[in-house]
Amino acid sequence: MFQKIWNFLDERYGVWELVEKDLLKKVPPLNWTYYFGGATLFFFQVQVISGILLLIYYRPTIEEAYASVMNITNNIPFGWLVRGFHAWGANLMIITLLLHMSRVFYQGSYKNPRELNWVVGVGLLSSALVFSFTGYLLPWTQLSYWATVVGTEIPAAVPYIGPYLKAYIRGGEEITQYTLSRFFALHVVIIPAALCGLLALHLLIVREVGISEPVSEIKKRERKQT
Repeated sequence: MFQKIWNFLDERYGVWELVEKDLLKKVPPLNWTYYFGGATLFFFQVQVISGILLLIYYRPTIEEAYASVMNITNNIPFGWLVRGFHAWGANLMIITLLLHMSRVFYQGSYKNPRELNWVVGVGLLSSALVFSFTGYLLPWTQLSYWATVVGTEIPAAVPYIGPYLKAYIRGGEEITQYTLSRFFALHVVIIPAALCGLLALHLLIVREVGISEPVSEIKKRERKQT
């Protein structure tokens, strides 16, 4: 049945030609360090899927947030597993993202013609860090509360505008329901949308300019030429 559907679409719209043109492309000889980018994308997908499942039962109020998280962990079938995927997936996403950017920097892959993609990558890193920070408050535990207190005190050190930044981030002078609501909106809607947009641009540029060769392969080719 699937073959018939595929043939139907391919005959009328040239689906295979589109797939072959846009999704299938030879890459240069790579080593294992080149997999960090793909691993980061995989963990981001884990975050999206597990986050949607958690969102079904989570309640973003200071009265019910902690209780809803405990309900997910202890009462919802496989809720503990989904929460574990989300928590550990977040850590692994940041780790692989840092490793990916370290590899790009070390091997000079950010140079011409990939400067713009490096800038987009820095934007992705910044968004991912804010993504993680905003999600940390949502369980509304003592640890997450005081971590947010410390984290939101950092912008207060900015000269002149620091106190205003802190008040804007918190939604007031203290960590309250306004803070939780802001962080929830950022974590669930605003930052994921920004990440998806930057990620699409990042992959588009990679698709257009290609993947840089490892330094070892370039040196090997230069030795052969000499």
